[in-house]
Amino acid sequence: MTRSDFQSGDPNQCGAERTKETYNSAAERLKTEEMGDMDQSSISNAITKVLPDLAPSVLGIVVETLQSLGVETTEDFDFVQESDLMSVLRPIQARKLVAAWEKKLTQSTEIHIPSSLSSSTSPTSSSVSLSPSPGRVLAVLDWVDSFQIPWDKFPEALLQCLERGKRPAPKLRREMIRIVASEMMKVNASPSKQASTEVAKKLIAKYPQSLQDVIEGDVVGSGYHSLVKQLQARIENVKRSSTPRIKKRKECSDDSLTDEVPAEKKAAVQDTYGCIKWDMKFMPVTETTESQKEKKEKMKRLHRETNVSLDEVENLMKCTYYSQRKDINNGEELQTLLEEWPFLFQEVGMAVHFYELTGVSLKETFLNSLEKKGKRLLDFMRNTCADKSKRVLQAVTKLQILRGQLQGCSEDVKDMVLLLLSYFDEREENLFRHVEQTCLGHEIQMESLPVTPCIIVCGDIP
Repeated sequence: MTRSDFQSGDPNQCGAERTKETYNSAAERLKTEEMGDMDQSSISNAITKVLPDLAPSVLGIVVETLQSLGVETTEDFDFVQESDLMSVLRPIQARKLVAAWEKKLTQSTEIHIPSSLSSSTSPTSSSVSLSPSPGRVLAVLDWVDSFQIPWDKFPEALLQCLERGKRPAPKLRREMIRIVASEMMKVNASPSKQASTEVAKKLIAKYPQSLQDVIEGDVVGSGYHSLVKQLQARIENVKRSSTPRIKKRKECSDDSLTDEVPAEKKAAVQDTYGCIKWDMKFMPVTETTESQKEKKEKMKRLHRETNVSLDEVENLMKCTYYSQRKDINNGEELQTLLEEWPFLFQEVGMAVHFYELTGVSLKETFLNSLEKKGKRLLDFMRNTCADKSKRVLQAVTKLQILRGQLQGCSEDVKDMVLLLLSYFDEREENLFRHVEQTCLGHEIQMESLPVTPCIIVCGDIP
């Protein structure tokens, strides 16, 4: 899209005004995302230079492990230790990597002094080796190093499980997370993910059999990923306030109160989970109470029609986002929301609402995640799980026979759903409900459906 294409949109359409500033802002965000991808690529390249025969699946796990440790660029390799890689690499492989990175650090810290400066220093010295800066080392040393796990505050039942090498029940594990997170926040009000990672490593180091991430006897990834996730989720829950936080604007004069405030300078509503428009205080200036009601009624009529314009529905959903959030935040019943905002429960409306709420494209993010993690998950199911589970092996064989015969979404997505069902020993009839091929949505007998989420399938699956 060119600048002229970008600015040729309808200026009366709801949403942010198409200006040169918003175009440049979007371009800058894309540039930042590309730089992030470049950093990940440079990390992968640095690993393959030392270990060229490393399998792609293992390479991906190593990159994820390094990123979980806080490695963002190749410069962060200076702080990686051999023990950090032992959970994902063989001892010799880990030693090769660390040795190669240490050698590179030694070479890069050797500074050659120009001849113009040699007269003011020792004449026999042509180069000088620098040791790591004390400030740089101290920056790595954090309060986490001296943090003590509050073992004495753990319930007796939990300690018994840990000492005997047994997996604690989910309730006991959650209690442990609450206790540890509470102690962390007493020392630091907002612990970082890196801090949670270090604390998780301390827990795993003492009780690996009870707390390490294990599937079918195999350690998954770094072994502490789920523990870090739980600690971070608990910390975010405690930090989360009951009302959204609002970024303050700079105080303005009385003369400027009537001036139009640029979109980029408006106060943005934001809670700790990343919602940017959780509770809109004011209706858009282009809307009125009457116009909101008219657009809501129009969407109800469109929902009853068979052929509707998705672009029109998206625009209407975007324009009425203010009213949608008011109803949701006021605690309206789910059935009421379904009647008043029917498109909110369909893909087109859900995607628009989610984007307005978080600024994230729901479908695009989901598909990107599938592209990055889907192949690895399928490889794990087909190669590792199939060797250990007869049911998974049967599912893999069946899907290989049917591959290319089914229509609809991608083959990989279908395979992932069905293989996960087999892996967790779930019955397909609990997830899929079959109806007649010609059955319409309003004809489905709701009382016959389970209380848990399910997928309605028109026709039979081979």
